Amino acid sequence: MSAERPSLPPVRLNSEAELARDALAAPLFVRAVKLARWAGPGTRVGAGGELVEAQLPAAAEHLGLAADEDGAAYASEAWRLAVDTGLLDVTDPEEDELPGGAEAAEGTDGSEAEGTVTAGENLALLTGGSPQDVLSIWLDGLDAVHADATAPVLDDFADLVGEDGSIDFDALDWDPEAEAEFLDGVLGNLYLLTLADNGAGEGPVPLPALAASMIVPDDMGEPTDDILEQVSEAMMRLDDQFRLLEPIGIVAYQPVDEALLVEEGEAADASVAGADDEDVTRYGMVRLTPLGLYGVRARMLEAGMDAPAVGDLAGKGADALLDGIAHYPESAARAEVKLWLAGYAEGAVSAAAELLAAARGTDEGAPLRRLHCQQALALAGPEAEPAVRGVLGDPELGGLARVWLAERGAADVPAPPEDMIFWLAIDTIAAQLDADGELDELQGLIEGLSAQHSGFFDEVWRVDHPATADVLEAMGRLHSDKKAAKDARKAAFKARSRAGG
Repeated sequence: MSAERPSLPPVRLNSEAELARDALAAPLFVRAVKLARWAGPGTRVGAGGELVEAQLPAAAEHLGLAADEDGAAYASEAWRLAVDTGLLDVTDPEEDELPGGAEAAEGTDGSEAEGTVTAGENLALLTGGSPQDVLSIWLDGLDAVHADATAPVLDDFADLVGEDGSIDFDALDWDPEAEAEFLDGVLGNLYLLTLADNGAGEGPVPLPALAASMIVPDDMGEPTDDILEQVSEAMMRLDDQFRLLEPIGIVAYQPVDEALLVEEGEAADASVAGADDEDVTRYGMVRLTPLGLYGVRARMLEAGMDAPAVGDLAGKGADALLDGIAHYPESAARAEVKLWLAGYAEGAVSAAAELLAAARGTDEGAPLRRLHCQQALALAGPEAEPAVRGVLGDPELGGLARVWLAERGAADVPAPPEDMIFWLAIDTIAAQLDADGELDELQGLIEGLSAQHSGFFDEVWRVDHPATADVLEAMGRLHSDKKAAKDARKAAFKARSRAGG
């Protein structure tokens, strides 16, 4: 069986130590930590664990914020994050008992009952724990902020409250699962764009284009007015959401220029019509930070998605390595192999021997494993030579062993028998077909290999390789010389007849 292709390309993450430092420097997290260390026995909290309104000015002042409405809002937001991430433990007023067993029903001033607050266990982990501990706490914070970002926008909360005090949630027209799924889809698109072209897509993405990627069907030509309106609404919602997400450190965001919001729909029209670069930046620009890549990947893994990262295969067997990197981009595959080799304690000869053993096989994925084995051996260094020489007589590995030795200018390399030359040609082309490489490169390989031996197609159909017929059919399709292509198709027919197919 050929190795299963991952649904996402591998991501290169910063080290956990670097990511933990980024997490501790995220503005909202910084404020939450400051309030957690500021809180004490006298700090008053409401029944829901929120900081009481009377305490907000002091909290804002401690954070270096103005004692106004905005400062109070920032302080309240940071307090909620401290509670949600376990930096603070809040005890419900119902759980606090007064002397004699009477439960606290209301505050000392006759106000609503208040709970007590103490430092949470996670607060000490920020300084005494590992980078993994810090990142685990930060991920809890990301989940809390994500939930806030997908919460309904209440323009007039009073209209939702009935005469009996109950809240009419149906009137919100809010589907929490759909909202969360949409935001996760946007973050997933941003993740893919960041990894595009081996990381060349790390620049900021225009917000209208990101919104359009979720709304406009792939096969749609000119967007309809209805689609444009949906893009505009999505863009404005995303503008609010990214403003909430930026302080936790997941994105770097340049908000929409408020001067552009006067005329509804203008931003969406510009995104689809293609405004020039200078204009596009005014409609909002967003990119994932290195911490954001880590956070989005963590959410994907939690949702059961296959989201590989370079370094995942370090410490695993050579079979897992060669299967795992089967469809990685070349640069990511090299990085993964380097990490695998660096972590191999038994030395280069043992590493090379394990790689060669894992490369054997007649299954569909074996040719690609052998190709990556050869590339991995190139990174193993000259110390791998004894293991490579040990397979010179192996019918499956002898060809690649000779190529490796020849590339290093090794002496005393025995000439390959003719059947090994043909077998290696079929195996090499089969690997490239499985790798889905560039068509021009594949065509050049096919024409180069077939030209190295006179009467190539008269002999190659006899090669005892599972992919012989398939490879010859591909050569018949791709060879630019009409006669050679016809000879390849005839050879493919002979190979199938010989194999009884």
